[in-house]
Amino acid sequence: MATPHPKTERTLVVIKPDGLQRTLVGEIIQRYERLGLKLVGMKLLVPTASHVKAHYNLDPNWKRIVGEKSIEAYQKKGLKAPYTDPLKVGDMVIEALQKYLTSGPVIAMVWQGAHAVKIVRKVTGGTEPLTSDVGTIRGDFVMDSYQMADIDGRAVRNLIHASGSVEEANNEIKHWFKKDELVGYRLIAEQILYDVNLDGLLE
Repeated sequence: MATPHPKTERTLVVIKPDGLQRTLVGEIIQRYERLGLKLVGMKLLVPTASHVKAHYNLDPNWKRIVGEKSIEAYQKKGLKAPYTDPLKVGDMVIEALQKYLTSGPVIAMVWQGAHAVKIVRKVTGGTEPLTSDVGTIRGDFVMDSYQMADIDGRAVRNLIHASGSVEEANNEIKHWFKKDELVGYRLIAEQILYDVNLDGLLE
C-alpha cells in the first residue's frame, strides 16, 4: 500500500471557550490559513462532560504524559510541584478540562495540508502560555500559567486544543466529526503549494 502524500494529512483543532469569548476566532483561523492549510470541517457546539472525558482518554497514556509535563514545568522554573503522582495529576487535569470546555461554545475544526499536525502545533505554541514562544498564538495572546491555574484550581486557559500526533489526530477527528461532515474540495492555492512543475501559471 502506497504511503499517503503529506499534503493529505489532517489534524483536529478546537478553539476553546476563552478563544470565542475573547473574540480571537478570526485571528486564530487566519494564522492557519496563512500557512496554506485547508479547512475541511468546522462546527460550533457546547461539548458534554462525557464527550470531553472520552476525548482525553482516547490515548491511554495521555493522563500520565500530561501529569509528567505539569510536574516538569514546575521543576524547570525551580519551583516545587504541589503533587508527585502523574496519574493523579492527569485525573485532576481532565476534571478541570471538563469544567473548562463545557462552560461555553467551542469551535471544532479539521485542517488538511502538508505536515498539518506538526505545523499547527508549532504555530499554536506550547501547552503553557507563559512559556510559549512569541509569535505563536498562545505566546502572543495568553498570559496564563500552570502555577496560576493550580492556585485557582482550574485548567490552563490556552485558547486551543491541537492534536499531538498523526495517530492522535485520526482518533480525535473521528471522535468530533462524522465522515460526511468533512468536505473534500480543491483549493486554488494548492497548485502553488504542491504542483511539482507549477504548470499553467503563465498565459
